[in-house]
Amino acid sequence: MKSSEIIKRLYHDYSKNFLGKIFLAAFFSIMVAGATSSIAWLLDPAIKKIFIDKDEKLIFLIPALIVITFSAKGISLYLAKATMISVGEEIKKLLQFDMVSSLIKADTKLIDAKHSGKFISNLTYDVTHITNMLSDAILAIFKDTLTLMGLLIVMFYQNWKLSLIAIIMIPLASTAAKSLGKRVGKVATEAQERSGFLNSYLIEIFKNHKLIKIFQKEKYEIKRSDEHLEILKNKNAKIRTVYVRVSPVMETFTGIMIAILIFYSGKLIIKNEIDINNFFSFLAAMMLAYQPVRSLATVNMSISQGLSAASRILPIIDNKNEVKDKSDATELKINNANVKFKDVFFEYDENNPIVLNGINLDFEGGKMSALVGLSGSGKSTIMNLIPRFYNAKSGDIEIDDQSIYNIKIKSLRDKISLVSQDTTLFDDTIKNNIAYANLDASENEITEAAKLSYCDEFIKELPQKYDTIIGENGIRLSGGEKQRISIARAMLKKSQIILLDEATSSLDSETEEKIRSAINILTKNKTTVVIAHRLSTVLNANKIFVVENGKILSSGKHEELLQNSKQYKNFYDKQIRKE
Repeated sequence: MKSSEIIKRLYHDYSKNFLGKIFLAAFFSIMVAGATSSIAWLLDPAIKKIFIDKDEKLIFLIPALIVITFSAKGISLYLAKATMISVGEEIKKLLQFDMVSSLIKADTKLIDAKHSGKFISNLTYDVTHITNMLSDAILAIFKDTLTLMGLLIVMFYQNWKLSLIAIIMIPLASTAAKSLGKRVGKVATEAQERSGFLNSYLIEIFKNHKLIKIFQKEKYEIKRSDEHLEILKNKNAKIRTVYVRVSPVMETFTGIMIAILIFYSGKLIIKNEIDINNFFSFLAAMMLAYQPVRSLATVNMSISQGLSAASRILPIIDNKNEVKDKSDATELKINNANVKFKDVFFEYDENNPIVLNGINLDFEGGKMSALVGLSGSGKSTIMNLIPRFYNAKSGDIEIDDQSIYNIKIKSLRDKISLVSQDTTLFDDTIKNNIAYANLDASENEITEAAKLSYCDEFIKELPQKYDTIIGENGIRLSGGEKQRISIARAMLKKSQIILLDEATSSLDSETEEKIRSAINILTKNKTTVVIAHRLSTVLNANKIFVVENGKILSSGKHEELLQNSKQYKNFYDKQIRKE
């Protein structure tokens, strides 16, 4: 995306919404420019009337006007900055909201493709640079351009010859700033990437802190963190260094200009072509012009940084989902909740091999079907295609003879519940975690779901009962307790199709028995698809499908497969008979 397109987009979608406040800030900027120019102009009568003409009548008036002028400048500057701070925070919130909304609605494929730490870096680091550009840079352009114009008017009013010499500094400073701005944009991109790596690393550290301790890798991880921080430090130092390069450039230009002006104005004074009061007023205007010229010189760098950040943010906001409703999509009408796969092919992306290769299977409505096979055989992919977390490359999936690709996604997912071995919970109360399936559920409905899933027996032992905060991903609960909350949540949804992904793995026998009982209640008369690495959990399934290398090798009941499937018999021999 070109810089001009990014600027138009940011204006149309964000800045345009706050034109009233921006114009108000522009008005205050005019006040700042007028006050600053007045300060330089007041030196002319101050020197002439007080110091040369020794007019006692003005000895109180002119100092009073100078105080009023400085106060007006300070107040106007504060109001202009405060207004644009408000605008900047509003824009920041909108950008973050649009990005978070896009990520929440995004395909699973997009979320899987990038570490969450990098999205967080986009959300914080990049958005900050964009809002700085849209608030600080806009204010600087208004305020400093108007101030510079006002001071140039004072300078030309006092002496046009000296003014022509002084304004040579402006294009020279702009040229230097443009060159430095390109450098800032490049380094800012590198810094953002390093910030993303650091965020990703920190998330991994927090997630795996027990692993680090058990393998005693604290020193190793501290060394790695130092490497990440060192690289980020160097990138940020480069950005700040490029910014401060403006100072020596501007100081040099200013020194040269003042030297030339003193030399040339000295000749004019000697020739009586300019009075001393005019010269001091001119010199004050030129010195005051130094600040807006310097500020405008750095604006280019701020804009480069903001545009670089926007080029990373806008594609996320503009993301177009592959998994979406057709224009003529209809509501899903459930009869038996029979699920069929018809010659389904699937691959996660073009660079990876095909995961599912012509899958045909039938999950009978109201019954339990199981998928067994080695890790990586395609079992989880089959399950993930049913609620359309991904789209199949080709083929079709039907529920009661209705293609899921012709059904509204909301209608489809309303009829499906998922209970996974990797239980996902929020850092919230137990009640809110259960109610996440149905935010309109009554207290009685939540309590009933908890009782049926055997949650109530451990909840009533907690000090705050259902209002107990369970920590990040339920860290304060045991694995079995988290699994039971997940089942209670699925019960509250009351879906006709239940997906169970190894829901009883890694549990003690007593807890597993409770989970099994809860699952039996959850799946009664429901179309249930179970993934199990342990065959003991699916021996009573109505139909078992053996999956290998993305294909269905065989299917049938347990006894049939023992006779007819070599692969299934191998699974059984390795697991059941050893037990």
